[in-house]
Amino acid sequence: MKTINSFQINPLDVTFEPLAGSTLTNILRLIAQNHGRVEFIGFARIVYSLMMGTVLSPLNILERLKFDKKVLNKSIDHPPIFIIGHWRTGSTYLHNLICQDTQFGYPSTFQTVTPAVILGFEKMIKPIVSSSLPDKRPQDDVDMGADLPQEEEYALGNLSPYSFYNGWLFPKNMDLYNNYVDFKDVKEREIQEFKNIFLYYVQKLNYYYHGKQLVLKNPSNTCRIRELLDIFPDAKFIHIYRNPYHVYLSMKRNIEKEMPLYTLQKPPAWDVFEKAMVDMYLRMFEKYFKEKPLILKENFTEIKYEDFIQHPVDEMKRMYKELSLPGFSEAQPRFQRYVDSQKKIKISSYKIKQDLKNKIYGYLHETIDLWGYDI
Repeated sequence: MKTINSFQINPLDVTFEPLAGSTLTNILRLIAQNHGRVEFIGFARIVYSLMMGTVLSPLNILERLKFDKKVLNKSIDHPPIFIIGHWRTGSTYLHNLICQDTQFGYPSTFQTVTPAVILGFEKMIKPIVSSSLPDKRPQDDVDMGADLPQEEEYALGNLSPYSFYNGWLFPKNMDLYNNYVDFKDVKEREIQEFKNIFLYYVQKLNYYYHGKQLVLKNPSNTCRIRELLDIFPDAKFIHIYRNPYHVYLSMKRNIEKEMPLYTLQKPPAWDVFEKAMVDMYLRMFEKYFKEKPLILKENFTEIKYEDFIQHPVDEMKRMYKELSLPGFSEAQPRFQRYVDSQKKIKISSYKIKQDLKNKIYGYLHETIDLWGYDI
């Protein structure tokens, strides 16, 4: 274990390396995009990823040959439901809960780790993915599992360079990958490629789940509303928000715990990450508030994290009603069982000194004031 700029990193730990399920083409593209700057602490990880990419490469080709025509010919009859909101706002809990309703499909961890082989090689590849996963996420007490819902941002990062998490793999190029979240200074050609890749991945999930309505949870999508509506004009959106003071502290913990498991380069000092984190937060909500009016009123609902945690099933009932989703009564017992199963989850608590409170308020005062939050 090495301590680099206050981050604890084990260079030999390849367990969480996102690129291990990537297509070989994408790995090589990312290496070229970063001019080959993989440093010593990332050497084992990139070798492992290249090895896995090479092994999976013929399977990727076989999957496309066998399934592409079927995937592309199957219509998406139910526009997706997008769960949006900044990282660390409870979107995972919300995603896990709504997916207890069996009328919905969702990207699983397996389907985001190895997105190119999810149709033809699940029985072969999923046990490998399962064996590499811990029981809990590294940043909190939430369960992990190959079949549990996961955010498709990981799948996008394994199919393309257009993913937020690529900035944690290559932190020296973090600004570039942050631009792919809100498409700031991104060429129209790249935006169109992103849309094509995103649509293709959703089409694969649509085929896998036999046309069920998909529920997709991805914080990055909070500021991609215009682009998502270009693909799915009738999509529904659920925005969950949380006390920005707590989001700041929880995101700091998340970066400290998770980024060292991904990175292929020495991470910069914390103040560099803090600046990028705050900048991303502000950019995200600037674009979100600008694009939110594009969503049809009947296709949008909003959830306050603190209300959701206190009364999750009641909030689900309200959400189903506002989005005109059928089946709440049938799914309610499953919702309640899941809520009961999560009561032992430990939620982090924070003590915020006045100087830190003032600092966070200086950064995030717009949403703090808008949503009426204090400590």
